[in-house]
Amino acid sequence: MNIVFVLLGLTLLVVGGEFLVRSSVAISLKFHLSRMIIGLTVVSFATSAPELFVSIQAAFDGYPYIALGNVIGSNIANIGLVLGVTAIISPLFLDRDFYKFNWPVMMLFSGSLYLILKSGNNIGRAEGVGLLVALMAYLWFLVQKARKNKKAKKVTDQIKINTETASNFKILLWFLIGGISLWGGSELLVKGAVSIARYFEVSNRVIAVSMIAIGTSIPELAASVVAALKHEKALLIGNIIGSNIFNIASVIGITAIVQPIVILESSVALLLNDILWMLGFSTAIYLLARLPKKYLLTRYKGILLFVAYAVFMVLIFIKYH
Repeated sequence: MNIVFVLLGLTLLVVGGEFLVRSSVAISLKFHLSRMIIGLTVVSFATSAPELFVSIQAAFDGYPYIALGNVIGSNIANIGLVLGVTAIISPLFLDRDFYKFNWPVMMLFSGSLYLILKSGNNIGRAEGVGLLVALMAYLWFLVQKARKNKKAKKVTDQIKINTETASNFKILLWFLIGGISLWGGSELLVKGAVSIARYFEVSNRVIAVSMIAIGTSIPELAASVVAALKHEKALLIGNIIGSNIFNIASVIGITAIVQPIVILESSVALLLNDILWMLGFSTAIYLLARLPKKYLLTRYKGILLFVAYAVFMVLIFIKYH
């Protein structure tokens, strides 16, 4: 029954994320916001909704390892699994903004998470507010860059419904379906995952970094694979990097404000180890993209990322359970 809860929870998270993205984009278009700004803000936040709901639910239920492990594991999965598989399907080009802006900001947020956790065994409301303020500053810079660029790229092409002509009733219905599905999915996923962890005598942290993280990364994986198959890869790297930034800043930030995340001192070292893996994968993108061919993630580089992710998954079950 617990496996059924997990599968049903994952299904609801995927459905909820899809409908929330549709409603968010449609609402933004109603207010005549540019598609570039929609993609950089509304869509990025909406695709982080599964992680947000799961983390808040886990924190309220008294499982801080799931709240943190979900974000850390999702960020690792976004790079090792999503980017790896996508690059295997079709090589990915990285523009100069990746090196000059997006990648450094992602590393800054990742490093900040490491320092916050290393300095104590909790992430309180003050740290949560700090992460959100930093996110607002990041979004402000993104909007300024978009205005200077004046290239409103169409990010709604992958949404299968014409959101510009959707009625207000339909938008509200999408939003309600998305919200209810995310809430129900997070409840079932956390309940089922915790029960499975206890049955197999595996820590909640391991389940969060592996099973739950992959589950909340499924929407990104599906969208990236479709984009690669359709050769619509211009914003794919940026979207993944942006998703990792949102996961740390908004998911952990909001979760800490709603319910401070308290970690047992004896377990902090394990979570710090996971963050080091996250930093390692983030650094690997930069190095792979620089050598030997610049600005290109080739198929063999994708294979290296995927193999590294598989090694990470094996190690956390064997060594750190």
